[in-house]
Amino acid sequence: MALVMGVDSSTQSCKVVVVDAETGKLVREGRASHPAGTSVDPEAWWKALQDAIAQAGGLDDVAAVSIAGQQHGMVVLDAEGAVIRDALLWNDTRSAQAARDLIDEVGAEAFAERTGAVPVASFTGTKLRWLRDAEPENAARVAAVALPHDWLTWRLRGVGPGNAVLEELVTDRSDASGTAYWGADGYDLDLFRRALGHDALLPRVLGPWESAGTLTGGALVGPGAGDNAGAALGLGAGPGDVVVSLGTSGTVFAVAEAPTRDTTGAVAGFADATGRFLPLVATLNAARVLDAIAGLLGVTHEELGALALQAEPGAGGVVLVPWFEGERTPNLPNAKASLNGLTLASTNRPNLARAAIEGMLSGLAAGLEAIQAQGVEVRRILLVGGAAANAGVARIAAEVFDADIVVPAAGEYVALGAARQAAGVLAGGPIEWTVATTRAVESNHRELIRRNYESIAALRARE
Repeated sequence: MALVMGVDSSTQSCKVVVVDAETGKLVREGRASHPAGTSVDPEAWWKALQDAIAQAGGLDDVAAVSIAGQQHGMVVLDAEGAVIRDALLWNDTRSAQAARDLIDEVGAEAFAERTGAVPVASFTGTKLRWLRDAEPENAARVAAVALPHDWLTWRLRGVGPGNAVLEELVTDRSDASGTAYWGADGYDLDLFRRALGHDALLPRVLGPWESAGTLTGGALVGPGAGDNAGAALGLGAGPGDVVVSLGTSGTVFAVAEAPTRDTTGAVAGFADATGRFLPLVATLNAARVLDAIAGLLGVTHEELGALALQAEPGAGGVVLVPWFEGERTPNLPNAKASLNGLTLASTNRPNLARAAIEGMLSGLAAGLEAIQAQGVEVRRILLVGGAAANAGVARIAAEVFDADIVVPAAGEYVALGAARQAAGVLAGGPIEWTVATTRAVESNHRELIRRNYESIAALRARE
């Protein structure tokens, strides 16, 4: 039985799975935490990766390994391969003005045409522009720019400080597509120079099943992927499938055969890890919305879901616009959350619980509509992430979204996607694994929920 390893280096932690390359069956796993914050020393990721691999039994009997990681993070290296400053993560919004400056210079339509997306504060290119403007001395030292999974793959292959071969940096099309300086024809160096202010080395973009090299023990190394592309691969998502992920951030993305170009900036026209495309909408506020309201009500997540189901759809007119940490979609980095529609009759625990779940999901439903407006087919919704296990969330999702809901069995799908990629590199092409499901809920669409939410969200966006 050949074993392959998949890694998910996410915002909060590093997860490692070792699975049977033929079936995807889990054999062993490991995990290590990452430091909190929106600006992190990449060495913390490297240490967590080593710890998680050790917990998962090491690499000695592994035939191939691949790393998926949080998208967009800016890792800047000097000529000796040393990290110049802490990496700015996707959820660091200090580059919001830099994004506006780049759009003013290039134009939203031109950005969408050249890269498939209009930049926002999350993207790597806007963070480089912030570095150029806010820390010019650091910007001048940049000899290479990598993304989190690129840098970790580089380090795992034995390269790095003391053995810094910058030309050995590699990436994949899914992660490159989130930089705001990569398009269908490769890197757009004019956009890159506009961001950083000068040329620097960029990782070589590998094909979906192309090997990045081998480890000392002979294990093949896959190209890796961005976290959302890794999740899509782990879930076996194909055309017509939409993934709604309820994690630290909320994401809704579809697998599409053709690229999308949304000049409004709502939909990012990313690539996936298989050669297709992954139009995506992201929100900054997802599962932590439920954390906040569950804490306020003094209940667990399961109890919050049960409370919510005691209320009628629409929560008696109570609407939570959950922009607790600003918002990415719509692009309102300085926005605040608001609770609306309270009356003496509607102010009760079930309505507040339901408003929290409806608000979290409604922002993602608006994102799905934007994806559909790009001509993308929607056949079913795969609801994943920690909050998806909540029966109340799944039931309410079937009312918010106008599509059937499928909840896959709990699993580390980003890491499993990386493992599936590693198995594909080993096999020389894509492989199929069976994905178990825990629940399916037929669509029970209630237009009232979205109508109430959109009316309040539109008012708040204008403030």
